[in-house]
Amino acid sequence: MKKFLTFLVLFAAFTHLAAAKSALVIVDMQKCFVPGADDLVHSLPVAGGHDIVAGINQLQKKFNLVVATKDWHPKNHGSFASQHSGKNPFEMTILAGLEQMLWPDHCTQGSVGAEFVAALDTEKIAHITRKGTHSDVDSYSGFMDNNKVSKTDLDSFLKSQGVDSIFVVGLAADYCVKATAIDAAHLNYKTFFVQDLTKAVDPSAANMKNIYAELKRHKVEIISSQELLNNKNNL
Repeated sequence: MKKFLTFLVLFAAFTHLAAAKSALVIVDMQKCFVPGADDLVHSLPVAGGHDIVAGINQLQKKFNLVVATKDWHPKNHGSFASQHSGKNPFEMTILAGLEQMLWPDHCTQGSVGAEFVAALDTEKIAHITRKGTHSDVDSYSGFMDNNKVSKTDLDSFLKSQGVDSIFVVGLAADYCVKATAIDAAHLNYKTFFVQDLTKAVDPSAANMKNIYAELKRHKVEIISSQELLNNKNNL
């Protein structure tokens, strides 16, 4: 019965997609977020970040529209621990009236660390949204700043292309990928979180369970890349 219900869910999803225009959204696949020898470049590495690149490249072939986001911070960004006297990375503060995790300096505008991971196939990427550009507020989501005041150009671009369904992959599952997926659902996109093509800062079973539960509360569907690759049609 469980397998039959899963089949019905997937059948309904793919039936919807047959009449929809879909986009693959690659979130923050940047050098800062993957492990590497140079700590200044790979300043906020997510364990296993390199491991999902090949799968993302393969999945791109199924999509007629691929877009990507980049963290693109000014050097004085308020989420950097270096901007707060006496504070260390991974401590909490208040930024734009919200609780804010403080991070090592990362993805500063024009830096090597802000570049896409070298192995990522960028040929099909039709649009790049740069986020986190305001120094006084962070932006986990590809759609808007954390305080929900300023939007990026991602929503307007997707709407200009007639997109109503998106599939989200990239880094990191518990921050920018999750936030992008939730905001997409709130903006009335049919939203899918591709669970095997993202990695979390905290990959513990308890944290992943919480991530999936939060996504489901916001009507985001959780699927695997293999389910998409098994679909004979492009998306």
